[in-house]
Amino acid sequence: MTSVELFAWLTLGFPLAGMLAVALGARKLPGRSPAYVATGAMALSFASAVATLISLQGLGEEHRQVRAVAWDYAKTAGVDAQLSLLVDPLSVFMILVVAGVSTLIHVYSIAYLDSDRGYTRFFAYLNFFVFSMLLLVLAGNFVMLIVGWAFVGAASYMLISFWYRRTTATNAGIKAFIINVVGDVGLVLGTYFIFRHTGSLDFLATFEGIKEDFASNDPDLVAGCILLLVGAFAKSAQVPLHTWLPDAMEGPTPVSALIHAATMVTAGVYLIARMHPLFELAPTAADVGAVIGCLTLLIAGTIAIAATDLKRVIAYSTMSQIGYMIMAVSAGAYAAGLFHLMTHAFFKALLFMAAGSIIAAMAGQQSLDKMGGFKKAMPFTYGCMVIGGLALAGIPPFSGFFSKDEILLLIGDRGGWYWGLYVAGYAGAFLTGVYTFRMIFRAFWGAPVPEALELEEGHIHHPEVHANPATGEVEDTDVGFPGPEHHIAERETSMKVAMGTLAFLTIVGGLLQIPKVTHVIDRFLEPSFHESALFEREPSGGLIGFGLIIGTVVGLAGIGLAYVIWVKNPGMSERIRERSRGLHTFLVNTWYFDELIDFTVVRPAQWLGSFAQQTFERVFVNGLLVGGATGIVRAGSSAVRAAQTGFLRYYAALLVAGMAGVIFYFLLAS
Repeated sequence: MTSVELFAWLTLGFPLAGMLAVALGARKLPGRSPAYVATGAMALSFASAVATLISLQGLGEEHRQVRAVAWDYAKTAGVDAQLSLLVDPLSVFMILVVAGVSTLIHVYSIAYLDSDRGYTRFFAYLNFFVFSMLLLVLAGNFVMLIVGWAFVGAASYMLISFWYRRTTATNAGIKAFIINVVGDVGLVLGTYFIFRHTGSLDFLATFEGIKEDFASNDPDLVAGCILLLVGAFAKSAQVPLHTWLPDAMEGPTPVSALIHAATMVTAGVYLIARMHPLFELAPTAADVGAVIGCLTLLIAGTIAIAATDLKRVIAYSTMSQIGYMIMAVSAGAYAAGLFHLMTHAFFKALLFMAAGSIIAAMAGQQSLDKMGGFKKAMPFTYGCMVIGGLALAGIPPFSGFFSKDEILLLIGDRGGWYWGLYVAGYAGAFLTGVYTFRMIFRAFWGAPVPEALELEEGHIHHPEVHANPATGEVEDTDVGFPGPEHHIAERETSMKVAMGTLAFLTIVGGLLQIPKVTHVIDRFLEPSFHESALFEREPSGGLIGFGLIIGTVVGLAGIGLAYVIWVKNPGMSERIRERSRGLHTFLVNTWYFDELIDFTVVRPAQWLGSFAQQTFERVFVNGLLVGGATGIVRAGSSAVRAAQTGFLRYYAALLVAGMAGVIFYFLLAS
């Protein structure tokens, strides 16, 4: 086993070992020990990812696609599946981001969940989640990919429903699980369409022979790629399979950071990038992905402007930013999309951590309508929120500026109908500036709310009665509910370390890929995309200059509009809402996607199930099959019982009649 293979397996194994250690030692690990074990396992996983990077870079570019095979998983009926990893620049890039950001989220969680009665269970789930995501991105074939994909869905269900006695949390977990199962079905069916032509489940073998097995835009290939997109859209919360993501905010804030920043929602982006040879040969399917990504970034941006739940605003921003990434990798801007995936992981985790800090100061309340004036009471949290917000809005020199603009520049450079995506991308950037700083101004500026004043006096607000922030339902603080204590970054070293590190990465991360200056991401990822005809494109100098200027102006314009509406003229937002009540209602109800899905999918399925139960199952199955069979048995049993009279003469008569019948049969047969 080479060093590359060894370190790759260790990267995957440490979170699994941490999960098992925490789960099996739950009764023997006192205090914060479960957190230290789980966080230590993640730190070792990240260290192994770094070692994998170093080992891989020591190989020549033509040898940077390493299969790490443990054993043959199945060899039967033409299926040759192995328990194998594919270690190449793309998978190493992903494990660095996943393991690195996840480690910081573990560090943040040490204090944040301290008083929760499910403390040990939380860290076991967290390790399992990261293990599942690492398995997904390191998978060397479709079988391992599907297993990792399913594990991520199961882990997300457990974490979203972590406070399992809170009805809204369990409902959100079930919703996320069901929608992700739809994506799982799409992934499996898409794999089948591809496998039936290629005869291989191994990624590299499939990609090597793809042009011999399929013609350009072959119907089966297009169908297979669109089914793969169904899996990507469900996991990455793209329209119309996005409705689970806002509800997933019912989980603890570190879960929100983990799902949105480095793990689950980026899986769809990775899937399209990994399958780029298929999508380049099926440009129709790739165009579908680009259009859906564009629609998602605009729809999510409009909803975020009207949302009042702090975490949901950030959740819709995730939908929007993932839309940029999906649009990028579908349009062939692979390095740009993955670069934005990395920078987004930094500033989105930072934003959620800052949101968790302010929600803790509000004793669990998440509504922006109840927040205000926390700038003085929480300077560190405020600073981190502003850094994350500037990066999200695409303001230089923060990382989000460079990664988002590179996506739009490469898409615009393709010309034709891609100019529509280019313009829509800048419209989405304007919306991002508005909703991001609407959130920041409403939470931190203005007159301090009572909780902020209490914090300024040195006390964190702890209500006498704990309630569900979504419904107002009174809750206790026992197992299955949030713990009684609240922790803010200003008072917890572990939270401050995690947020400070992410703030630093948010500021400097963009330096890796400055147009015409640095090309670190491009050069690193090139061996994974060496056969791509789209990878090495670079926009013209004039378009770069124009794009950088317009991107800055659009972001600042959005921030300026937010300042005018929510700071300079405090009552202006209410007046706008009154004048456009219908539009506001439409956006508050999230474009009525939930109602549409309920009307077109849920209700027909319920009616069909009820009809089947009342007619087919009750009449045919129970009545004819079950009832008919039992009726025949009962009639036969009754006849046999009637014949068992106990009189010898009856038995002799039956014997004589039987013998006569047999003799008569043979006489006729002869």
